[in-house]
Amino acid sequence: MGYGLHHVQLAIPAGSEDECRAFYVGVLGLAEVRKPPVLAARGGLWVRGDRLEIHLGVEADFQPARKAHPGILVGDLDALAARLNAHRVEVTWDDTFPGHRRLYAFDNLGNRLEFLQPEPANPTRW
Repeated sequence: MGYGLHHVQLAIPAGSEDECRAFYVGVLGLAEVRKPPVLAARGGLWVRGDRLEIHLGVEADFQPARKAHPGILVGDLDALAARLNAHRVEVTWDDTFPGHRRLYAFDNLGNRLEFLQPEPANPTRW
């Protein structure tokens, strides 16, 4: 049996879609995905990159995920760090993950995001 990952879901509070759109589309450069009408009625936002989809779903008792997080592979971690810094998003570098460079950042609501770039000698398989 084979497994793959279709998407990651993060919680957001009701009414924060525009603020999240500004971060995920404006800052990270992901593209918004049109939700099916039956799901759009619930609120939230879907975004997509080359090999990544994130669903931002409305949660009534929203609490940001400060520990749980998606691990997002990127091709140029330094460029991402510069982009985040240019938008006044703090990054925390962490060199403790074997075979990868990585950093952490928090989205506009305080959800933790991990970004990783494989070292050249350790290409990551999709």
